Amino acid sequence: MPIIPTPADFTKQRPGKIIALHLNYPSRIAQRGRSPKAPGYFLKAGTSIAKTGDTIERPKGTQLLAFEGEIALIIGKTARRVDPAEGWNYVSGITAANDWGLYDLRHADKGSNLKNKSGDGYTPLGPAIIPADLLDPKALRVRTWVDGELRQDDTTAELVFPFGQLVADLSQLMTLEPGDIILTGTPAGSSVAEPGQTVEVEVDAPTAPGAPTTGRLITRVVESSHPIPAFGAQPKVDDTQREEAWGSREAAGLAPVIKSRTAITPELRAKVEKIAVATLWAQLRKRGIVNCTIDGVTCNHPGSRILGYAKTLRYVPNREDLFKQYGGGYNAQKQAIDSVQPNDVVVMEARGERGTGTLGDVLGARAQVLGAAGIVTDGGVRDSAAVAELGIPVYSSGNHPAVLGRRHVPWEVDGTIACGGTTVQPGDIIVGDDDGVIVIPPALFAEVVNDAYEQELQDGWVFDQVQAGNPIEGLFPPTGEWKTRYQQWRQTQQNS
Repeated sequence: MPIIPTPADFTKQRPGKIIALHLNYPSRIAQRGRSPKAPGYFLKAGTSIAKTGDTIERPKGTQLLAFEGEIALIIGKTARRVDPAEGWNYVSGITAANDWGLYDLRHADKGSNLKNKSGDGYTPLGPAIIPADLLDPKALRVRTWVDGELRQDDTTAELVFPFGQLVADLSQLMTLEPGDIILTGTPAGSSVAEPGQTVEVEVDAPTAPGAPTTGRLITRVVESSHPIPAFGAQPKVDDTQREEAWGSREAAGLAPVIKSRTAITPELRAKVEKIAVATLWAQLRKRGIVNCTIDGVTCNHPGSRILGYAKTLRYVPNREDLFKQYGGGYNAQKQAIDSVQPNDVVVMEARGERGTGTLGDVLGARAQVLGAAGIVTDGGVRDSAAVAELGIPVYSSGNHPAVLGRRHVPWEVDGTIACGGTTVQPGDIIVGDDDGVIVIPPALFAEVVNDAYEQELQDGWVFDQVQAGNPIEGLFPPTGEWKTRYQQWRQTQQNS
């Protein structure tokens, strides 16, 4: 498969524009907790371009120089007001990019990213271009290594904003010219690189004929002897910048923070009562979050619902010496239940192990007395009849008579856990009904619920029209005349 080598083209003939996208990969969106409804961009200086093998300087006295492996689109012909379906046709090729940023200066940029993203060497590109006509834009892969360790590995299969849409969107107000570069966002795994480390980015098309690749884009980080001068904005680092630069509080060495408990307002609670979990999942999917259901669990009270904040508990596989040390007395399981607050949903990671109980009637009663909204475990429940009589909704993988120590050691309270195949953090919003249980990031809760509520109203109206004998075509979802009729009906509802 032919690949056009470009060992120095980008540095010798710089593009007219380098346009970078903030968020695009679902993995990164979930990590950031922000859900973009439209693409958001920033510009990078042409002098920030570097080639493979170049070094990047971290200014003396700064801490947070972070890498972001990305796919760069190279515009091949003039684009002005193009359609999203045609956008990819204006791309001549792709290459690997590293969208470096100095988080110490983000505070000075006021959102522009000018200083923290446009330093010399902050946009290495290359080493080779893969012609676009060889590629399916939904079948590309980007990977990043730090000192040989894989840190980023994702594909373009589920991008929130496809490449053709980016070209079309930008071309509505500005002319894209041949040679312009669009950086298309980074997946989860972006983090800080220290002086002395080497970062490599590679973009390839593993399922295309010949599996074409850009090769490794190599950048070595060095410590500059030059500090940020006093006549400009000075480096400023806080825990927020540390968390975002490193990718997580844990990676940054910060203590976990229990998220705010103000997300579930009375108004939103009333709306959730009228929304199916399936509708909430559909709204999260629109925001790029698909893996948000706790799978394999069913409720001991069919027809009941749960809504509350995640209170997390993790079990590790039983090892006799560890159980002897951590399993008895006032262990993590008892600590978790005793620290329940009103409207908590206790969520337990039991690795899907159903061969023992993770909850019994005494602990279930204690959680209920303290005001828990429900309990979710991907393990088993013992004393199941007595637990059911309590009335508190319990989702589990099944019932089992054995005590905890048969398979588990209670290990950690209020940590990030995996339950039923998805990640749950303390303070996440948990919603459950007969279809199952869903995890909603608190930052997205209000918009997800409000949009899901509107979707439920529309679906209910459509259902009534179908029951009245109308065909599905054009009605589900409403388009054309049906859409107008629905909007008129919704307006009457809002005015009444």
